Amino acid sequence: MHSGDQPRLCPECGKSFVSLSDLRGHQGMHAGELLYHCAECKKGFSRWDHLQNHTCIHVGKKPFSCPQCGKRFTWSSKLIRHLRVHTGEKPFSCIECGKSFTQMEKLTNHLRVHTGEKPFTCLQCGKSFTQMEKLTNHQRVHTGEKPFSCSQCRKSFTQSSHLTKHLRVHTGEKPFSCNQCRKSFTQSDKLTNHLRVHTGEKPFSCIQCRKSFTQSFTLTQHLRMHTGEKPFSCPQCGKSFTDHSMLTQHQRRHTGEKPFSCGQCGKSFMQSSHLTVHLRMHTGEKPFSCLQCGKNFTRSSTLTSHLRLHSGEKPFSCGQCGKSFTQNSHLTRHLRVHPGGEVVLVQPV
Repeated sequence: MHSGDQPRLCPECGKSFVSLSDLRGHQGMHAGELLYHCAECKKGFSRWDHLQNHTCIHVGKKPFSCPQCGKRFTWSSKLIRHLRVHTGEKPFSCIECGKSFTQMEKLTNHLRVHTGEKPFTCLQCGKSFTQMEKLTNHQRVHTGEKPFSCSQCRKSFTQSSHLTKHLRVHTGEKPFSCNQCRKSFTQSDKLTNHLRVHTGEKPFSCIQCRKSFTQSFTLTQHLRMHTGEKPFSCPQCGKSFTDHSMLTQHQRRHTGEKPFSCGQCGKSFMQSSHLTVHLRMHTGEKPFSCLQCGKNFTRSSTLTSHLRLHSGEKPFSCGQCGKSFTQNSHLTRHLRVHPGGEVVLVQPV
């Protein structure tokens, strides 16, 4: 579709289509014309070809293969979209700001940034969304439904994309690679964030203190330092947190859940980051290097502590006698000399 072309929108749900025939086929779904049904799960479809595509899910058939990287797909439309990762093609352009997209649906969603339209509303809480998919995902907050399950550990998810990301914990797959340092990532957004390490870009700024961040969610968390907001509460003990991931990690202390397992020795962990560090015991990898002496470390925090040997920095001070230390653990040991001693972190100037 060229910049002047407009997507054909379904008046019922707002979904967009390239061709009029695709739109009419989709509208049959709203009209209840589900003439074709899957023998496996009984799901209904308004078109025969849609049923044929759907049956591939049950048999695991992926007949469409990328000639460049070999990745396989259930549907030809998904292969066409994938090919744009290699070509960089973005054929769908916004007539308002000129921004281009790889998929027409992304353009349709983007146009709502300009119009402010949020046509999909939750009937239970009234919250509105720009996309039907976001509303569907949101509704699972109310129902508790987690329809996407991992076949290896049985963990369930509210979104298929979350399951796809989770499966990489088991497979070790990291399909997104940095072309500057060859570091690989399990998610494309993590690669995008990593690239800012090379560029130095920090596009998200706090309007109160002007501090900048590489990621939008880090800014959101930072803003709560100013507001004191802790919107995520544990239903068991009432403890509150500034972000949802911290609440999730905390809740595992109550349940004892350790969903991240090492494929080599079977040891399990509450956090994926702990598994990542543990795996380096098996591989011997030490990715954090001191630029001054060349010593390598398995953890960034260990490198940070090591750097203080070179700089002489001692940011952890005893509130009673003023003695300073390079590491918090050393201060903790020292405090036993002063019962009831207070930890004071001296901020670098």
